[in-house]
Amino acid sequence: MRLIIQPDYDSLSKWTATYIANKIINHNSSKPFVLGLPTGSSPLGTYNELIELNRQGTISFKNVVTFNMDEYVGLNQGHTQSYHSFMWENFFRHIDIPFDNTNIPDGSALNIEEECAIYEKKIEKAGGIDLFLGGIGPDGHIAFNEPGSSLSSRTRVKTLTHDTVVANSRFFDNDINKVPKTALTVGVGTIMAAKEVLIIVNGLNKARALQKGIEEGINHMWTISALQMHPKGIVVCDELATYELKVGTYRYFKDIEKENLEAGL
Repeated sequence: MRLIIQPDYDSLSKWTATYIANKIINHNSSKPFVLGLPTGSSPLGTYNELIELNRQGTISFKNVVTFNMDEYVGLNQGHTQSYHSFMWENFFRHIDIPFDNTNIPDGSALNIEEECAIYEKKIEKAGGIDLFLGGIGPDGHIAFNEPGSSLSSRTRVKTLTHDTVVANSRFFDNDINKVPKTALTVGVGTIMAAKEVLIIVNGLNKARALQKGIEEGINHMWTISALQMHPKGIVVCDELATYELKVGTYRYFKDIEKENLEAGL
């Protein structure tokens, strides 16, 4: 696992966007580059940086296929708080990606279980995810794989914890009764099957989750810890998120990444 420590959120976002852009630009294949994407506040800076790179002509998304991590069950695509709306408002409509190249789970499907199976088959048909970008919650969950989720899980319906519902109520007029209680989410196993996984961790409220994911063992109560098993797992964080790390851990990762960062890797 690589741990990339950046000074602040803006630097973190720029590094992440540059890394993704270089992967797409250097993708030597007739097949599209397959990119897994999250919602939430963590990736917004990265999306803004990628939008700017696209605007400048540095990168094109015409040969990119995307798969999003999750969607609320019961919200149709046009709902203002659906993740369909989030992605089109904050990213897709600002870049040159073809509509048919975007994939987001359908939380309003009549048969949710069937939708989960179809989504996994779509990923498989696309050749798998080349790079999965993600964020984490304060409890270390990735996508909607809450504490206690199976580390071999695949796309499925997941009941959201009370903490997650409360945290997301800010998008629903601060009314927890308006927040959906279940979501359709890719599994930890789905994410881990990607060729690369890049997780954003920013802010002091994520510091404990980062410490659990980096310094302690693999534990389904902290699903971020599954990244320890990935051959090409990267965590990029800001300084605030490192507050719970041991000094030795912090210095170790800063030291081994020094030359890579200077070389722009």
